[in-house]
Amino acid sequence: MVIETERLILRPFSDGDSEDVYEYLKEPAVNCFAGMKLNSLAEAREEMKKRAGDTEYYFAIVLKESGKVIGEIDAYPESPDPDDDSINDTFSPCWMLNRDYQGKGYAFEAAHAFIEYLFREKGARRIYAYTEDYNVSCQHLCEKLGMRREGLFLEFISFVKNPDGTPKYENTLQYAVLKKEWH
Repeated sequence: MVIETERLILRPFSDGDSEDVYEYLKEPAVNCFAGMKLNSLAEAREEMKKRAGDTEYYFAIVLKESGKVIGEIDAYPESPDPDDDSINDTFSPCWMLNRDYQGKGYAFEAAHAFIEYLFREKGARRIYAYTEDYNVSCQHLCEKLGMRREGLFLEFISFVKNPDGTPKYENTLQYAVLKKEWH
């Protein structure tokens, strides 16, 4: 599956994406991506082999003009009912951009096209996103996408440790949009 926008192509990852992905995952921009950190180009190559098989829900964000991978976006179907996993109409997209390409509208362009894809092609009924309370640019992106703020979870989750080794809990905001609210 390939999704095209004015300036971007969202496509499955390939082996040749290793260097570009390593560029932004050697130092993830926010703590929620700390577990995805890559320590070497060799690790990036192995990661690309794993990602290459996912062609439906995990996409590289690629500049049309140059073919450079500048980020990624993914979401997998979830059931809103823990007792009925046959209903999978809820998605929580996760997006990440190389710091050098932030602030240029690429995240909005990619996320908008991806959300449209989830609603139109994948049967999404509800899409929600989490972001840290300090990640103001992501909060603005969610709002620009038409998502409403649903709540603030205090000390919700820990992705990294404090200097003393204890978990560093982060405050997390949740945003969402329903299919009937999308346009």
